[in-house]
Amino acid sequence: MSTSNNMAIDLFREQILAAVKNKTPLSIEGGGTKSWYGNTNSYAKLDTRPYSGILEYQPEELVITACAGTPLKEIEAALAEKNQVLAFEPPHFGHNATFGGTIAAGLAGPGRISAGNLRDFVLGARIMDGKGQDLSFGGKVMKNVAGYDVSRLMPGSMGTLSLLLEASVKVLPKPAATATLRCQLSQEKTLRLLNEWAGQPLPLSASCWIGSPRGGDGELTIRLAGAAAAVKSAIPLMNAAIDAVEVDPVLAQIFWSELREQHLTVFTNLDSADTLYRLALPAACGPLAIKNAVGDIALEWHGQQRWFKAPGDDATFASIKALANANGGHATRFKQGSSVDPSKQRFTLLSEQAHSTALEAVQARLRAAFDPAGVFATSRLP
Repeated sequence: MSTSNNMAIDLFREQILAAVKNKTPLSIEGGGTKSWYGNTNSYAKLDTRPYSGILEYQPEELVITACAGTPLKEIEAALAEKNQVLAFEPPHFGHNATFGGTIAAGLAGPGRISAGNLRDFVLGARIMDGKGQDLSFGGKVMKNVAGYDVSRLMPGSMGTLSLLLEASVKVLPKPAATATLRCQLSQEKTLRLLNEWAGQPLPLSASCWIGSPRGGDGELTIRLAGAAAAVKSAIPLMNAAIDAVEVDPVLAQIFWSELREQHLTVFTNLDSADTLYRLALPAACGPLAIKNAVGDIALEWHGQQRWFKAPGDDATFASIKALANANGGHATRFKQGSSVDPSKQRFTLLSEQAHSTALEAVQARLRAAFDPAGVFATSRLP
């Protein structure tokens, strides 16, 4: 380990112990590209970026280990040289995204539906707890991660449990072939076909339908990825049902990137009174009658994740939550419109998703073990 990284570890410990002494929480932050995600706070920042670098990369073992402050683009560039990828396609939400911030946020992109969630790829982690102790969990190969591992708690923890120092994650080979198909199709038929295809041995890696919530055809875009023979044979099979056209590979790459980063029109141009809502729903959920939606809606993950704009008032949110709950899912206000400060448009009020009594008890025991003095108790999570 470099001298600068050793100095960073010492600095982190000093900050944590000072926070214990002063009884003042620390808000962990890397590049700040996801500072909007979670409940806001004004506590002093602990900047992870001084602890940076790829510590070990074993392409033949499909695993990479890196420091939390390492730029995410540096990780992806190293993987690209060996024709490998982070299969869950984490969104960056800015050029300064870090490896640690990616794991702490726990967000995944279009590939999540076929590859799995970020948490599924975490093999091990090195953390510093609220007492300044340097702890390691898990390993660097899948066989060392037997049973439930503490490192799996890091994804989505938002820096409220401990300081993530390092992580080892599983990577995958880049697909040998990809193809993107596009057609006009109703939402009802789209959901039916995607559910049918998901149960078949087809190389379907991502999907997105954009259209009106009030009926009619919308634009369905699907991505095939895998062995060249599998992709080639799947195209005519799917076209028999949807009569699609193949999208130019460069344009297709731009589309999936803009979907991942939420740059498409369905996510942007919010009026000051509007909110971007996210629905998480079961695979079998059909079209929903979203009466208050403004403009088009977007369906990702074969319909299991849905986005739309609607008024941001509490009454509208209550009706949207009731609709999601009645269909076995849940709703979140994800981005708030702002005519004053565009940088504050995105937000996620996580306290809107109340924990069950049982989950609150588990969380309390975990925080008592890892952070007894409340160093990381910033309330970014409820």
